[in-house]
Amino acid sequence: MSSPETPTEPPEPDDPTWSTQPTYSNLGEIRAHLLPSKACRPRTPGSCSTDPQPLPPPLPKKILTRTQSLPNRRTSHASSIQVQLPRRPFLGSHSVDKSQAEVGPACAPAELTFGLTDAPLGLSLRNLHSPEAVHAALAARQLQGLHAIYARLRARFMGGHPGPCRPGHGFRLLDSSPCAESGDALYYRVVRVHDDAWHILVAKVPKPGADVPHPWGLELQASLSPHFNLQGLCGVVPEGTLPGAPWRGAVALAAEVPERTVAQWLVEACTQPPEEFVWAVALVLLQLSAALEFLEAWGAALVELRPENLLLAAPRGCAATGHARLLLADFGRVCLQPPGPPGSPGPHAPQLGSLLREMLGLATPSTTPLTAGLERLAAQLTRLQPSASRTRGALQALLWGPGPEVRGRGAPVGPWLRALGPWLRLRRGLLVLRLAERAAGGEAPSLEDWLCCEYLAEATESSMGQALALLWD
Repeated sequence: MSSPETPTEPPEPDDPTWSTQPTYSNLGEIRAHLLPSKACRPRTPGSCSTDPQPLPPPLPKKILTRTQSLPNRRTSHASSIQVQLPRRPFLGSHSVDKSQAEVGPACAPAELTFGLTDAPLGLSLRNLHSPEAVHAALAARQLQGLHAIYARLRARFMGGHPGPCRPGHGFRLLDSSPCAESGDALYYRVVRVHDDAWHILVAKVPKPGADVPHPWGLELQASLSPHFNLQGLCGVVPEGTLPGAPWRGAVALAAEVPERTVAQWLVEACTQPPEEFVWAVALVLLQLSAALEFLEAWGAALVELRPENLLLAAPRGCAATGHARLLLADFGRVCLQPPGPPGSPGPHAPQLGSLLREMLGLATPSTTPLTAGLERLAAQLTRLQPSASRTRGALQALLWGPGPEVRGRGAPVGPWLRALGPWLRLRRGLLVLRLAERAAGGEAPSLEDWLCCEYLAEATESSMGQALALLWD
């Protein structure tokens, strides 16, 4: 019986055409065929076998996929290939080619690839080599950002204003008991409905035996544009419009729903820690001075400033536990007071000084810098009688700086005035960072954030210098 013949493989061509996947043979097997075979050592002394040793079985052949490293037909050997790729510098880092390391700024590319356009920054590559230009661009962007944040927060806190009442509006009384009681009025919640829109307003009902308000003050209140710290009127509810109303006659409708008065708040707030109470007092007086500044600009003044006629309401878009919004509602005691020349005594300064001393007397004595500053401001209100605008600037400086350490005792005016500009730019940058951190954490801005943003967006070196001079000169 004859053994089967071993199939022979067809010889591979010398020049492959790559019509199919190339087959690579075992290099060890090819080398074994090329090297001459050695004589076999005899197994026993004196005997030698002339038959060569059988070759080891070939290893399985591998099929490799052609890649970019496969030599083309024009290349004689794969090892002779050396791919030379052009080196490109990586802009924005230090891994730059040696040939470009000696290139000066004049030969550098005109644009930087930051991923975002540099046009809003107002900077070119030449400006980037000037620290003054970079600082000026950053300061301008910070101020622009603060103005944008202030406008958005203003729209948030004052948004949804109901506007004036018009024919066709319907009204309904929500509660039979008042939601707040001031010194001369009771406030009842009322719903105004028109089509699918509705707003919650308050009916301002004068108390029996209260003084008749001055007609000019009521006309001024009705004509004023919406102000954050002034009670705005929306219209009048005629008598008989609300069945079962606990009052008689027509009453005025106000936009904001008050919760309590400043007099009622002081009874509760004075039990807080001294630092928190003094800070809250400063925020209340800051809002009051803003309302009085608006009145003084219109040529009006309050005859008597009483805490029981100052209302507190929750601002829109803020947490219920935050600081309250102050509303000046006592327009019945507003009289005509034409503004005097610059530097003339403010008509509200003596009353503000008395109210500030009264509030500080309710707190536990403390030695905090804010307490010392408020006591200093109370003395200056009585002695110098500044306008409401200057009083507001002094309260802003006491809350958010700059402090007396920038002013210095007995220091020349020039150096510390020049230091206010860098301080203001630094303070704006820190405020933007703080607002960004709180927004990233999902925390809504507070009323204090908005007031601080308003201050830093409007402050100038001159206004801060006047505030420090009023407090510490």
